[in-house]
Amino acid sequence: MIELAPSILSADFARLAEEVQAALAGGATLLHVDVMDGHFVPNITIGPPVVQSLRRVTDVPFDVHLMIENPDEYISAFADAGADWISVHQEAYIHLHRTLEHIASRGLKAGVVINPATPVETLSEVLDMVDHVLVMSVNPGFGGQKFIPASLEKVRTLANIRNARNLGFRIEIDGGIGPETIANAVRAGVEILVAGNAVFGHGDPHANVGQLLKAAREATLVKV
Repeated sequence: MIELAPSILSADFARLAEEVQAALAGGATLLHVDVMDGHFVPNITIGPPVVQSLRRVTDVPFDVHLMIENPDEYISAFADAGADWISVHQEAYIHLHRTLEHIASRGLKAGVVINPATPVETLSEVLDMVDHVLVMSVNPGFGGQKFIPASLEKVRTLANIRNARNLGFRIEIDGGIGPETIANAVRAGVEILVAGNAVFGHGDPHANVGQLLKAAREATLVKV
């Protein structure tokens, strides 16, 4: 199942509820929430209060992507605020296994994220305990960056590992997803597409989501 997850990082926060509702009406089935602390990545974004406020607006799953130092300290706060999924970076953890168990213990879907310079092989020991793997197709920290094509090889590798080991995780991608890149991402094996600027950066979020989903669903999945 192909799903589009609009990233609220690119939304107009003065009209956040309105823009989110337009994107969901266009066919989005979850929301991607980028949490940055100015240390792990060079930007500062939002915390649990914004998640809690958004939860009053919609009941769709919230895909919270923690790009922060010491993320273990905040998992419970985001869970209490209304997160449904929490994704953590392989690069941020010494004890990744324990952190993923912590997320699952709160009844949430646990995801692991890798940056563009991180090999897929670093995830070998945790792939059997995650619900999704998020491949960063830009260097994290800012929206509107150019897609890194080599990230698709990671997607193909993950799809092959999943098949070979009979695992159940889904494959997600984040960074530079738009009309020019979405079909190739789907063909490589992506099932969850995070799009920020392509949804909220211009025009109507409702129409933008519809166009992106149309392109994604028309793309034929090719296993390489």
